[in-house]
Amino acid sequence: MAAVVSIGIWIVTAFLTILLFFVESFLTIILFPFDKKRKVNHRQCFWWSSAVIGFNPYWRLQVSGLENIDPHKTYVVVSNHQSLADIIVMYQTRMQFKWVAKESLFQIPFIGWCLFLTKHIKLSRGKFASIKQSYRKAAYWLKNDISVVFFPEGTRSATGKIGEFQNGAFKLAIQEQKPILPIAISGTRDAIPKGSWFFKTKVKGKLTILPPVETTEFQPGDFISLKDTVHGRLASLIT
Repeated sequence: MAAVVSIGIWIVTAFLTILLFFVESFLTIILFPFDKKRKVNHRQCFWWSSAVIGFNPYWRLQVSGLENIDPHKTYVVVSNHQSLADIIVMYQTRMQFKWVAKESLFQIPFIGWCLFLTKHIKLSRGKFASIKQSYRKAAYWLKNDISVVFFPEGTRSATGKIGEFQNGAFKLAIQEQKPILPIAISGTRDAIPKGSWFFKTKVKGKLTILPPVETTEFQPGDFISLKDTVHGRLASLIT
């Protein structure tokens, strides 16, 4: 029975992702002169996210803190990272944003093509020129009123506990004078099977949006203090 259910989950998820790609492709063509920020494309990921979560009987997601998002503000969004499922659940914020995502994700059929169509930010780890370019693009979107999402751990946590943060997102937030929006994700580490295609474990995920941390009082050299503040707030919620 578990095998049948797992096959069904993968088929439905694949169908929804392929459908998302064709919807985004169509919208890119017809709205190309009018939607340079690809906001309409981005909104398609909201129904995709809800459908992928809703059709998986092993997943339950609790979302809290949506009142901390001001739709009229632009944020540097900082979240911990446990699983590829984090990408799916983050769309439950219903925010307009651009990911800073590793280059390999853009190479995955359909889901990577959707990232390209929606103008997310590609990052090649270990390549200084790529890292510098990704931060220039992030700054560009922030200046144009689009939030940017960072996973500052740099990689998925192997234990579920929050790791050390890299500095870039915090330097950028101070530079652009944009508030940090911390988002804590828990319970997703086991949402996608590792080493197997069977879904066996029921997962209760949590997406918690914390109050923003204003950066207007921080000087450029204060990024460590800002980083530690945000890390501490997120770590208190990650078990």
